Amino acid sequence: MTVLILKTVFLITAINGALAVLLVIAERFFANYGECRIRINDQKELTVNGGISLLSALSSQKIFLPSACGGRGTCAYCKCQVQEGAGPLLPTEEPLLSPEEINKQVRLACQVKVKQDLSIRIPEELFAIQQFETVVEQMADLTYDIKRVRLKLIDPNAIQFKAGQYVQLVSQPYGKVRESVQRAYSIASPTYENGIVELMIRLVPEGICTTWVHEVLQEGDHVQIIGPMGDFEMHEGEGEIIMVAGGSGMAPMVSLLSDMLKDPPKRKATYFFGAVTKRDIFFLDEMAEFEKRIPNFNFVPALSDPQPDDDWDGETGLITVPLGNYLSTIKTENAQGYLCGSPGMIHACVNVMKENGISGENIFFDPFG
Repeated sequence: MTVLILKTVFLITAINGALAVLLVIAERFFANYGECRIRINDQKELTVNGGISLLSALSSQKIFLPSACGGRGTCAYCKCQVQEGAGPLLPTEEPLLSPEEINKQVRLACQVKVKQDLSIRIPEELFAIQQFETVVEQMADLTYDIKRVRLKLIDPNAIQFKAGQYVQLVSQPYGKVRESVQRAYSIASPTYENGIVELMIRLVPEGICTTWVHEVLQEGDHVQIIGPMGDFEMHEGEGEIIMVAGGSGMAPMVSLLSDMLKDPPKRKATYFFGAVTKRDIFFLDEMAEFEKRIPNFNFVPALSDPQPDDDWDGETGLITVPLGNYLSTIKTENAQGYLCGSPGMIHACVNVMKENGISGENIFFDPFG
């Protein structure tokens, strides 16, 4: 009897799976949605081919919504108000939308498929996002798994961005990878070098874009970037600036610090950088220079697992340890937190900041995870 039940369950599961595959194939190859119109802000109207995501449809018309995850439905940055034509809310969208957003018909553009005419609303400032043709001017290893990529802008030949913002790097097909993908990387270069964009890209195992950068991309290659994007930037305030990063999260902090060189803040700034071993730490000389030239700035690196041959006499433990120890000794009422790193690190550091009196409204980060 048990064997019969198991066989029945397996058969039903197999049939459902086969039907799902057939539906996907049928929709891809046989569903013809023809041309669809997208009306934007009751002012601009586009004509696009149906059957693709709203995010891709807008991108094909040079209108770029932020998408830190490259359209995978995890970052929730491509939110827009869809007034007509979106169809029912999808299970992939609901966890990333608040009840208020759902009530206002906010959707994730990467999850909404264009099957009919749509009417949407997006912030006017998004029309300033552009696609740039660039050439790789220089590549250098910062660590064994982080590369610095310096891109010279060709067309347009200048970009206006705020320190802390990011661009989307467009990869090219390579090897067995037949698709081009977009991934978000923070800008590391200073805002006054508007003809250059520097990125710090960490190799992610099996990551399509990072593998392309580390194993395929060469100096002299032409690549596309889209930007600038993101709301991560320095805010006015009176309390201490607390910066926390790990790995390639160094990038936006370098850009922010470069801006501080031009316009030094009148308040103290402390930057905590977390790494595993000494080989994971970089930019020590640059940080020492920032300490010399920016009044009341301190850089605090910490190793979570220093090795005997590291000869390390600095802070140890997860970055939350020195961060928490420090915050317990200062006035945090008006302090501001700026974070960039893995989702786990950001979550842990946000908790430490809140536990030590920093208001959630004064904690800023981009959730690239």
